[in-house]
This record gives sequence, structure tokens and C-alpha cells, in this order.
Amino acid sequence: MSRLLNFEKLNNIRDLGGEKTLDGRVISPGKLIRCGHLADISEEDIRKLEELTDTIVDFRSEGEHTRQPDRVIPGTSSHHLPIVDTQAAGVTREAQDVDLFTRMIGHPQQAKEYMSGLYKNFVMSDYSVSRYREFVDLVREKHDKAVLWHCTAGKDRAGMGAVILEEILGVSREEIMEEYLKTNLFLEKDIRLLSGWIKKRAGIDSPEADLSLQYLFGAEKEYIESFYEAIEEKFGGFAEFIREGLKLSDEDVRKIRDRYLTFPDEEKTEEEEKD
Repeated sequence: MSRLLNFEKLNNIRDLGGEKTLDGRVISPGKLIRCGHLADISEEDIRKLEELTDTIVDFRSEGEHTRQPDRVIPGTSSHHLPIVDTQAAGVTREAQDVDLFTRMIGHPQQAKEYMSGLYKNFVMSDYSVSRYREFVDLVREKHDKAVLWHCTAGKDRAGMGAVILEEILGVSREEIMEEYLKTNLFLEKDIRLLSGWIKKRAGIDSPEADLSLQYLFGAEKEYIESFYEAIEEKFGGFAEFIREGLKLSDEDVRKIRDRYLTFPDEEKTEEEEKD
């Protein structure tokens, strides 16, 4: 499974290294990193990121990107690839989103169905698919350090970016689901604080409100299932999505796997050499 990295003010930052693939290999550590936004990180976090990554991809909307720009990380190239081209409350974190949160606060099922629809749209929207294609093209390039991608919380847009890479690399569907749901653990404190603020603003405090906000700000298996169902509906399966949506040939996939995967014994030898 992935490893949560230790940063002072950077939330939900995970190294996909160590995830097992169906061919017996694992994702190499220090190559593929997902996280939340970089707007409020500390100087020590900047120093660590300078050592860790040379390529940063921001999946946030234009509004989020402008309102809370990432801190500059020396020695990195930055790429802004907004996954959604419109406001999408629950995925985006813009001022207007609060109104939708307060309207849904007492309607858990509506909140869950709304979020499932957003995940479906990551696939049904040609715009979103084209942005993920650009992301994968960046990952395909040679990098001396890790590729790091993020949205705001590192949950939805960044989460599906991770799913796409995990599928390309051959991680099992079971491990992909388990990895996705770990977000609830890593964002537990943030979800609690944000939910408390929304409830206070709306003047509502009830079990239904708590559940609604958990559905809006957390990770649910129904969301990732909606993502997969949309791929089946639009492309006929993930292999076809890789070929038709991401425009990757079988040879492209092989090269990506050879670049980012290693056999466990090789990984252990590399770590021993570093020591």
C-alpha cells in the first residue's frame, strides 16, 4: 500500500510506492506522489518538496488556483490542468460552494447521489478526460524526481488521477479501492473542522447534517464505483479507456510500467545500497 509522508502543513500526501501490481511488481517509491493543495505549506515543507519532486500538477479550478496559489517550489515545473471547467461544489472549494453545502446539509442521500454524479462526469466530460490525458502524458516523460499531483483536499480529482495511474500500472481493483478509501482516515480532522464550520453557518446540527457533510467531504465506495461504471458505459471497459480516452498504445503502457515498477527484491537492494 501507499505510504503517508510526514509534512508539517501538507495534508493527505501519499507516496504510491509499494503498491503491488498483478504481475508481481510494485510501484517504485519516490516516483508518484498525490496530495492536497500547496497554498499554505511551511518553509520546511517547501524544502522537503524541493528534494522530493521536480514536476507539480495542479488539478484545481481556475478560481481555486487563483484564490489560493501554490507556494513556489524551487527547481520544479508547474502545470495547471483543471479537471473541471465549471464550479462543482463538493469537488471544488470556492466561495459559491458553501451555498450548495448548506442546501444539502440535511439530505444525506441527495448529497451522496450528487457526489456520485460528479465522479461520473470525470469520465463523461470530454474536457475532463482530455485533462487526465495531458496528466498521463506528463507522467510518461522522464523525470529525475517524483511527479506530484494535487487538487484541494487531494481526494476527488487527485484521487481519480491516482486510480488512472494505478490501473495503467496494473494494481488490483481491490487494492485501488482500499487505497482510495484511506482518504477518510487521512482527512478525518479536516472533514470534522470543515463540517463544524458549515453546520455553524447553516445553524443546523443533527445526525443527518453530519452524514450529509461526510458524504460531501469524504470518500465513498459508491463514488469510485460511479467512475468505473461511467468508463464501462462510455468506453466499454478500462482497457478501452486507456486506448481511446488516454490515447495510450500497449507499447506506451509497457514503457510506463517499466519506468515506474520494480520487483520487490530490486527495491530492497536499492534501499540497502542507499543505507
